[in-house]
Amino acid sequence: MEVVRWRGLAAPSTERCVVIEDDGGVHVRSVIHGADQECEYELRATTGWVFRALTARVDSQVLEVTRSDRGWAVDGEPRADLEEAVDVDISVSPLSNTLPIRRLGLALGESADIVTAYVTLPDLAVSADPQRYTRVGERAYLYQSRDSDFERTITVDDDGLVIDYPGLFEREDPPG
Repeated sequence: MEVVRWRGLAAPSTERCVVIEDDGGVHVRSVIHGADQECEYELRATTGWVFRALTARVDSQVLEVTRSDRGWAVDGEPRADLEEAVDVDISVSPLSNTLPIRRLGLALGESADIVTAYVTLPDLAVSADPQRYTRVGERAYLYQSRDSDFERTITVDDDGLVIDYPGLFEREDPPG
């Protein structure tokens, strides 16, 4: 079990995230305190960090996102528009970056184009989002949006958990 704390920079927030990785896969529980509201989420992935399920709560609203052999579903409804997605990207959490970083296992200099199911909080909307990850250092990845000019070099720890996401998030308790 690992407990990680991040501070949101662009939108002031704090996140306390518990990551449990065992033979049954990955289970994440997180609470994010923002300026005017709180949200929480639970995420499940396989041992290879392949996304399976997300439950997000904002006030009394709940969002359920799942991915199985049958495809993606949002609140129980099939979502064909997410067919190409493999990972989920939660707008207010840097934990999302760990999924493709761990799943892809990129070698230095290698890159991969992916599509995520992008979940925006607090409105709980889900849409397809094309992205690219390139491993540019031992613990550094260039994140690029493939449908805008947004890009950042993200620094991670040995477990692929974000230490610094310039302008967006920074780890409150960096390892070492």
